[in-house]
Amino acid sequence: MKPTVYIKDLKNYVSKEVTLKGWLYNKRSSGKIKFLILRDGTGYTQCVVFKGNVTDEVFDNADKITQESSFEVTGTVKEEPRAIGGYELDVKNLSIISIAKEYPITPKEHGIEFLIDHRHLWIRSKRQVAILKIRHRIVKAIRDFFDEHGFVLFDPPIITPNACEGTSTLFEMEYFDLGKAYLTQSGQLYGESGAMAFGKIYTFGPTFRAEKSKTRRHLTEFWMVEPEMAFYDLDDNMDLAEEFLEYVVQTVLEDRREELKELERDTSKLENVKRPFPRISYDDAVEILKKKGIDFQWGNDFGGTDETLISEEFDKPVMVHRYPAEVKAFYMKRDPNNPKLALAVDVLAPEGYGEIIGGSQREDDLETLITRIKENNLPQEYFEWYLDLRRYGSVPHSGFGLGLERTVSWICGLEHLREAIPFPRMIYRNTP
Repeated sequence: MKPTVYIKDLKNYVSKEVTLKGWLYNKRSSGKIKFLILRDGTGYTQCVVFKGNVTDEVFDNADKITQESSFEVTGTVKEEPRAIGGYELDVKNLSIISIAKEYPITPKEHGIEFLIDHRHLWIRSKRQVAILKIRHRIVKAIRDFFDEHGFVLFDPPIITPNACEGTSTLFEMEYFDLGKAYLTQSGQLYGESGAMAFGKIYTFGPTFRAEKSKTRRHLTEFWMVEPEMAFYDLDDNMDLAEEFLEYVVQTVLEDRREELKELERDTSKLENVKRPFPRISYDDAVEILKKKGIDFQWGNDFGGTDETLISEEFDKPVMVHRYPAEVKAFYMKRDPNNPKLALAVDVLAPEGYGEIIGGSQREDDLETLITRIKENNLPQEYFEWYLDLRRYGSVPHSGFGLGLERTVSWICGLEHLREAIPFPRMIYRNTP
């Protein structure tokens, strides 16, 4: 029996006979030789079928096999620098598992709507495989960072009785006899209860925003990681966000060079993502816009174009802090030196990728928080459990949220978030 191995491990089997199993990515012929490009999820390799080395049946099978057909092949591993992956298989035997019908995604150009319609097949392409492998590594880096820094994973509910980020972007449902319920916008409020129990926690899961936006930066379903830390002020929060972001980017650079190369990503810009990051106030950011000729009104939140123009001034992520309180969430603590400002921070990625982290110091005073809830016309009865966190041992605390797909999009250099998640959900699409 010849060992069945994965393409990624071929380097360990040079001059040995092995068996590979996978799908036909591409093929070409040159007389009595057929070159089959096999993919198995771990890589790609060239299988060389020479008529003089195999039976007529094997050679005929190599001729019959179509794009994305599945097959099993046995042969001798050879080092070949000119071949894809640096190795090739000198085929001795080949058996077809399943012949694919005419595959809809061919090497020709296809429109984006066609590709999204066939997303379940599009994810097999080299580019999409590279993106999703980078996504996987980002996820692992996120978990590794928080696990190694003493954080406890804390899973919040996906179905909630109230809003966290604003009532206008909620996905609403009827919840049995209890009335209306909503898909979560964020795990943060529940994360705060975890921080009061464990000191440092992080939530990591899907979140939902019914935001009617068609920009390249928006999805209706996306993943967020949200650390929450007791006894952290805004500066502690920014220090952690900075260290965290550097770790994630540098880890991906180290472990996913080949995938970044496949995407033709300019990695020099990622290599520059190292501490310290520039930190500017909201006021400083407004001045940057005005110097660029933008008629920006103080007190407004930054739009996507504004964020791009601000980040253009820096060659690494920039941290913008102390926003007008009126444009930030009710739970953000006000600046004691200027109550018109919230102790909030947004981290804007370079190269026009916008906000990837949003965070703040949380309001820890009970009466102030009750006032904020009333000012925002939120039903206090749904927040009584949240207010309990201030009634029973309140402490200064902070946290932030990082959008996974925006981070994947930035690190991969993508034009649109729809490629950063296996099956994107947008206001005009909920299939396949």
